[in-house]
Amino acid sequence: MHIHILGICGTFMGSLALLARQLGHEVSGSDTGVYPPMSTQLQAQGIHLQDGYDPAHLQPEPDLVIIGNALSRGNPAVEYVLERNLPYVSGPQWLADQVLQQRWVLACAGTHGKTTTSSLLTWLLEANGFNPGYLIGGVPENFDVSARLTDSSFFVIEADEYDCAFFDKRSKFVHYKPRTAVLNNLEFDHADIFPDLAAIQRQFHHLVRTIPASGRIIYPATETALEDVLAMGCWSERETTGLGHGADWQAQLRADDGSSFDVLQHGEVRGRVSWQHTGLHNVQNALSAIAAAHHVGVRAGDAIAACNDFAGVKRRMELLADINGVRVYDDFAHHPTAIATTLHGLRARVGSEKIIAVIEPRSNTMRLGVHLQKLAPATQHADQIIWYQPPGLDWSLGDVLASSSKPAQIYDNVERIVADLTQQVSGGTHIVFMSNGGFGGIHKKLVSSLQQRFQQQ
Repeated sequence: MHIHILGICGTFMGSLALLARQLGHEVSGSDTGVYPPMSTQLQAQGIHLQDGYDPAHLQPEPDLVIIGNALSRGNPAVEYVLERNLPYVSGPQWLADQVLQQRWVLACAGTHGKTTTSSLLTWLLEANGFNPGYLIGGVPENFDVSARLTDSSFFVIEADEYDCAFFDKRSKFVHYKPRTAVLNNLEFDHADIFPDLAAIQRQFHHLVRTIPASGRIIYPATETALEDVLAMGCWSERETTGLGHGADWQAQLRADDGSSFDVLQHGEVRGRVSWQHTGLHNVQNALSAIAAAHHVGVRAGDAIAACNDFAGVKRRMELLADINGVRVYDDFAHHPTAIATTLHGLRARVGSEKIIAVIEPRSNTMRLGVHLQKLAPATQHADQIIWYQPPGLDWSLGDVLASSSKPAQIYDNVERIVADLTQQVSGGTHIVFMSNGGFGGIHKKLVSSLQQRFQQQ
């Protein structure tokens, strides 16, 4: 079967393309704004990519079109599909019908940490011989690609609350029917489709309704927004996680930056994690993944030991280069909470060394200005903040600058940021790029510029 995917370079749709390819289908796709790592991994798998949404991309006509949620009525490719009466489906529906049937699905949902938790959970199962299939909205460093099929009955999925398609406005995760569900946290986000937190909570409760009685819901003990969801009705087993007393799975820190901690199950120490990652958010992610792996039969001690070999995820505080003591990171943080926790974790690790945060407010929620008042406080652990004002942003970053307690600047030009950073930085500086997009290739441009500068000295 020939499947054409509209919006193929999105993290979810790109992973879907890999699974369709593994099932033996011919796969092609169209998109705009193509950038690594998704574009490169698709091309490496022999999947033909086309730029834009020209209806000519759908000739000769495919057997099925999978339409991503970024496309809406008026898009020329969508209009062609409808006019020609081509068979079409949403990505989550195709996944549920073609992949998830008869499998034990482990779903990782929440506002933050979905990609890291699902990547870690997949690794814990892999390291303990479960050979899981998976679909993750990123590229785990322990694996070569963001999705795969295996002959295992276990399948790990990053469960997004965003909607499915222009013709299916339910959250994606409603299609997945998990037996093990990790609910990491819950905050207001996706302001382009949800009017308020209560609307997101309703979607999370739709997910809860699909979990069988013998299934298990794993969530932080202190997350009141999730407690409100479960109070609407819960028919499944529950386990809680947290750093404080009272949770079923607890962490006791051995290092303030979260790089080492003991894991307790019902008050009994089961093992110690000592890894390269930082931040209390990653400690919480680890507890959730360990608890989920334990639900399917991994011994607690074995899951904890496997955490130590978790390499992380591309674009999640990924160290791109260390040039004469200037360390450059790429991070996907695009919500104030994620920005704050990431910078807090880095500060705990590097002490008084200089941290420069370079942030692009690119997400739909950011573009609507919903988090405007929270942005400056989220950067308190950086020494310097560079805000990039992207084209089309409907509000000015000036108010954020005015309320910043740390030195901050606004730029509207990527090349200017690269030039100024190249000239001013010195050894012992940590530069963190934060964006959920390609950021104009700024990462590679800065690394190349720094290499040139220090080679000339």
